Amino acid sequence: MNQYVTGTVIKDLREKNKMTQLQLAKKLGVSDKCVSKWETGKGLPDITLLEPIAESFRISVTELISGNTIHNANVSANMLRSKFYVCPVCGNVIHSMGEAAIHCHGIQLMPLEAEQTDERHMIFIERVEDEYYVRIDHSMTKEHYISFVAAASFNDIQMVKLYPEGSAEARFKIRGVKRIFFYCNRDGMFSIDPVKGIDDRESGYDDTQDRRELEETAGRLFG
Repeated sequence: MNQYVTGTVIKDLREKNKMTQLQLAKKLGVSDKCVSKWETGKGLPDITLLEPIAESFRISVTELISGNTIHNANVSANMLRSKFYVCPVCGNVIHSMGEAAIHCHGIQLMPLEAEQTDERHMIFIERVEDEYYVRIDHSMTKEHYISFVAAASFNDIQMVKLYPEGSAEARFKIRGVKRIFFYCNRDGMFSIDPVKGIDDRESGYDDTQDRRELEETAGRLFG
């Protein structure tokens, strides 16, 4: 095991739960001196005590070991609060409905923060019958590419994994989609309201000379 619960974590959680060392000790069936030794770094709890300690603080063993407690208030049935995590080692993409303690290849992953799309990450959205056709104007080389595209509604998430040397495009069933996310392996995650994406395209570049010139310029600069 690469990580183990520390005395500092136990002390912080005990104090947050307004518990004395004696109260925690009674819950665990150990002495208060034993708890004191853990908190002062003079000993570690036996592995068989990890689950009882976590239960005493109403958290998971993963949270106990990582030292990060998770608070997911009112997160059920709202995928717009989704969190995305990407492993920098293997590129693994992980989705959660809220905060979580995620590890991959021994690294604790942080949730991605979505930025607004910019001139280097232009997205074009078309409504085709009951689907959104999404295309991202971006290179797809082995060094620089879009890793995934996702569409979120209040109660549903659709995700398409993309790969280098493939196409930066995806199709999603409309069914209440409120947000489109996509992740660039170098620049991070971006998002856009799909309706705004359609409106921007129709008002700015839809089948017009301006749009063609804009795409050609983007291709020369960032292709």
